[in-house]
Order: sequence, then structure tokens, then C-alpha cells
Amino acid sequence: MEIWVVALWIAGALGCVTWLLKRANGWLYETHLGEMRHSLPPGDLGWPFIGNMLPFLRAFKSPDPESFMRNLTARYGGGGVYKAFMFAKPSVLVTSPEACKRVLTDDEAFKPGWPSSTVDLIGKNSFVGISHEDHKRLRRLTAAPVNGHEALSLYLQYIEDNFKSSLEQWSTMGEIEFLTQVRKVTFRIIMYIFLSSESNSVMEALEREYTALNYGVRAMAINLPGFAYHKALKARKKLVAIIQLIVDARRAERSWSKKKDMLDALLDVEDEKGRKMSDDEIIDVLVMYLNAGHESSAHITMWATVFLQEHPQFLHKAKQEQEEILKRRPPTQTGLSLKEVREMDYLSKVIDETLRLITFSLVVFREAKSNVNVNGYMIPRGWRILVWFRSVHFDPEIYPNPKEFNPSRWDNHTAKAGTFLPFGAGSRLCPGNDLAKLEISVFLHHFLLNYKLERLNPESTVMYLPHSRPKDNCLARIKKI
Repeated sequence: MEIWVVALWIAGALGCVTWLLKRANGWLYETHLGEMRHSLPPGDLGWPFIGNMLPFLRAFKSPDPESFMRNLTARYGGGGVYKAFMFAKPSVLVTSPEACKRVLTDDEAFKPGWPSSTVDLIGKNSFVGISHEDHKRLRRLTAAPVNGHEALSLYLQYIEDNFKSSLEQWSTMGEIEFLTQVRKVTFRIIMYIFLSSESNSVMEALEREYTALNYGVRAMAINLPGFAYHKALKARKKLVAIIQLIVDARRAERSWSKKKDMLDALLDVEDEKGRKMSDDEIIDVLVMYLNAGHESSAHITMWATVFLQEHPQFLHKAKQEQEEILKRRPPTQTGLSLKEVREMDYLSKVIDETLRLITFSLVVFREAKSNVNVNGYMIPRGWRILVWFRSVHFDPEIYPNPKEFNPSRWDNHTAKAGTFLPFGAGSRLCPGNDLAKLEISVFLHHFLLNYKLERLNPESTVMYLPHSRPKDNCLARIKKI
């Protein structure tokens, strides 16, 4: 009997400790809010320090990442706004189109709220860390070389030549990691646009470190050997050192060089007081753009190719469109024109459907500047808001059979505000969205006309962090048709 009594006492003590720990975050972050705490969204702040991160990581390292949000809605209803403790801070998750649109477009109420760990990796002087005014100024400067008719026309031939030569090369290589190879090409393109560089040694060194950096962006910020975040910090240091050498070399050669790329623009720009950007500011902007400028394009290109190959009816329709473009082309024209790319109506639907289904960036972060009401719930000043794109893109009321790849769902369909957010929305809409879609379109044009993909492990497990990809990086053969 004495053993049973002791066991009961131990079980009771553990139960009390568990009860106290599960409410510790609530007491710490909600008690001081007074009456406002009764207007917070439904949810809970989880355990001290780790909050709700373990269920999040468990879901996104499983075959069913939607289980994280599905469990929240099962417990707290389908209101689309929930409180949680994520990435070391009390947070509100928004999942409805209306709430997402509000948070992304209301710059008076919300500012960037990226975790400090992410800012440390990408850079405090990059878009994730700067103020609204600095962002507007920097965006005006950096958007021109990557978006707009003139910029896209300027780089179209370079993009096309690189994809054509790469496809030809891959078709002779046998087994390749398709994603890895596409990333190399998109990285070469962004290096050319931003740094006028085609140095293979520099590109390989940078691209290798960016791989490590990305694995740390969505990881828990544990700066200890063996953890992804620790490796990412080391990768950033190497990236900064390499880019600093590039900046130093460019300063030294500017008196005689005729280059005029993004780096030159960053070296020349002055603010209203005549102040030029420091090396730290220039490097942070380049770290951000070189990363964002190749990762999303490569992943979506890979997935669009895979989806088309898996759905012959859609592949046939997309290929027919490309063949029609060739038939209409004047005999004197030797390559794609921007006009032809913009006539790829069905291929554009293929790309949009891939962007929806993959949702390359599953979430973006904002922070409430003051106490603000969203969908009838109060969000306290300083709390982080996570705009959960995946829930919007997988909402069956917006997209019937949301896990099904179906480009035809975009026939006669115009997405309502807040329902299609692959590049975000508002003043911080991804500035390279047009360049990304151009790259994907050019690749698919040549792939559909001349090649096919044979995956070696079509059932390969899908990894969802930091971005959706096959575990084997799409091990495959590219074959000429």
C-alpha cells in the first residue's frame, strides 16, 4: 500500500507541475493585459520557452503538415485567428483571406515581425529588418533591375541560353539531382543580374553556404554545434566574407569598369541627406536578394516539371500551347520574346497552380504596432502575427479538392484579394515575382518541347522545412524526346 501511496503522490505532483507549466506563458504574457485578455483570439501559449513549436515541427516533419493547423481549428473553431507561442514570442496566427489581407496591407497597424534569429541570418539591414520608410526607399532602388518590361527584356536571352544549355547538358549526365541542378542555374542567373558574375568557383562557394543558411531559417534558434541554426550562423559568416571580397574588388575597379548592375546601384545610391550605404547595408541586401532570387524559382520550376510529368493531360495541353507559339514565330526570330512569354496563358495557370499547391513561403511575420482589432479579436501591441499562407491556399471553400494539382481550376477564375498569396501582398510584395515567373516559363517552354523527366524515386518522401522538396532532391534523368 505504501508504494501505491507514494506513486499517487508522485503522479499528483507531476500533474500539478504540468498544469502550472502549461499555464505559465498565459500568466506571463496575458495577465498584465487586464480586460483586453478576454478579447484575445482563442488558443493557448503552450509550454514555457518552447510554446507551440514542438507540435509545429512535428507536423512539418511528418507527411501531413496541415495537421498543425487542423488541430488548432478542431480545438478552437474555424474563426481563422488563433493565439499561440511561436518562435519565442506570443503570437497570433491568421488563416482567413480577409485577416491575411488586412495584416499584409495595413502598414499603419503592422510592421515586419520576423524572429530575431531570422534577422540575424538574413541581415538587420535587409527587407526583413528595416523600417517602412527605409523599405520603400530600398525597394525603389532594387526593384527596377529585377522587374518591369525593360529589365525582363534585358535578361531574357541570358535566361534562355542558360536553361537551353543546361537541359542539353543534363540529358547527357544520366542520374542527377534535378532540384540541385536547377538551383545552380537560377543562382547563376541571379549572380549575373546582381553582380555581373559568372565565376563558377564563387557561385559554388556561395550556393553551398546558402543551402546551410536556409535550413536554419525555420529551425529552432539553438546556437549549439550539431543544430541547424548553429550551422546557418556559420554559413552566414562565410557568405558575408565572400561578398565583402566582391564589394571590395568592385570598389577598386570602378574607375575603369563599365559594369552597371545591382551592386553598382547600391554603391552609388544616396539618401535625401547625401548618405551612401555602408558595406554592412550593401552586404545584407545582397545576402537577401541572392538567396530569395534563386530558391523560389528553382523549387517551383522543379515542382511544376514534376506535376506536369505526373499529369499527362495537363502536360499535353501545355506542350500544345508552346508548339503554337513556335508556329506563329516569324522565321527571322531566333529565341523567345517577352511578348511570347506573356501569351503563355495556360502555362501561367500551371505556374499559379504550382505556386498555390507548394506555397514556397508557408508564413510571413508581422508585429502589431499598437493594440489592434482583427476579425473581432484584439492583438496586443508587440505581439507577433503569423500570416499562414498554407491555410488560405488549401481552403476547400476557395479551392475545391485543394491537394489536387489542377491548372484548369484557374480557367475563368480571378483570385479575390487575400486568396492567392504566393508572393505576399501589400507594400512588401516580393519584388522579384515577375523575374521568378519569367524564369519558370522559359524553362518549361524548352522542357516541354524537347525533354521529359524520369524520376528514380517517384515515391520519395517530401520534406516541408524550410521549403517543400523531395528528400532525394528529385533524383531523375532528363531525356531528349
